[in-house]
Amino acid sequence: MDSILVGISSCLLGNLVRYDGAHKYHSYIERTLGQYFQFRAFCPEVEAGLGVPRPAVQLREIGSHIRVVGVKDHGLDVTEPLRDAAERQREWLAGLCGYILKKDSPSCGMERVKVYKNEIPARSGVGVFADFLQTHFPTLPVEEEGRLGDPGLRENFIQRVFIRHRWQQLCQNPLTPHALMRFHSRHKLIAMSHEQNRARELGRLVAEARADNIDEIGQRYITDLMACLKIVATRGNHVNVLQHIQGYLKRTIDSDDKQELVDTIEHYRQGNVPLIVPLTLLRHHFRKQPDTFIDESFYMSPHPGELSLLNEI
Repeated sequence: MDSILVGISSCLLGNLVRYDGAHKYHSYIERTLGQYFQFRAFCPEVEAGLGVPRPAVQLREIGSHIRVVGVKDHGLDVTEPLRDAAERQREWLAGLCGYILKKDSPSCGMERVKVYKNEIPARSGVGVFADFLQTHFPTLPVEEEGRLGDPGLRENFIQRVFIRHRWQQLCQNPLTPHALMRFHSRHKLIAMSHEQNRARELGRLVAEARADNIDEIGQRYITDLMACLKIVATRGNHVNVLQHIQGYLKRTIDSDDKQELVDTIEHYRQGNVPLIVPLTLLRHHFRKQPDTFIDESFYMSPHPGELSLLNEI
């Protein structure tokens, strides 16, 4: 597999770049995800020239604007240096497949960052660099390290990273309507597990693709696909997809095997077993009775099994 380039807040890899000269090393990110992702570490505060160590900063509402100012010295305003530092990163950010940010940071926090007004904090802010990242690269999968502890959010983020990587591989050659159709076919079931109406809209969009509009349709497609995938898949939608897949076996397996599949999917629906259980049973049947559409669908294997992401959802 080609290298999957993922940006990351530098402190999460153990680099001593925090305001106090410390780090926030995250072992799962470095030891587990590091086996599949090539990380590019970045600290916007260091890039902005604030130094290590440096005065701690916070988001503060001043008039009608949110500024990044010193915790002790509110006259220290580093908002513009941070914005300028973010702007200088456009070229390499455009080539990423994902980004992992440090939570609660006034530069890197993607949500619920404390914003102070009259010394009273409200968790309503977004870090300056995180805001730049999400505004200018809306199709880029972005997540905070703290939220990766949630199995559903973790699987959602990693799945999106792999899909964006596959899209980048597809676009290394001129995009064609046929190539777009095949890409969509292989990701259709995944989209259905996230939001079925949006999945249908994606299918209609792909059907409009022609040689003279493929670039426009392709950009609309990946924008809409990544927006669809950002919605965390639900158990109910997974059940619908599993039942849809089961339909491809209705003429090839006997009544006992059919009932076993029905029961296993129902156990999953009730929360008694994880998603990997009905998927494993379906894979078993399709090894014996191959189907081209199912064999090529990434829903059956959205990411390396060694990550065990489907064992907890």
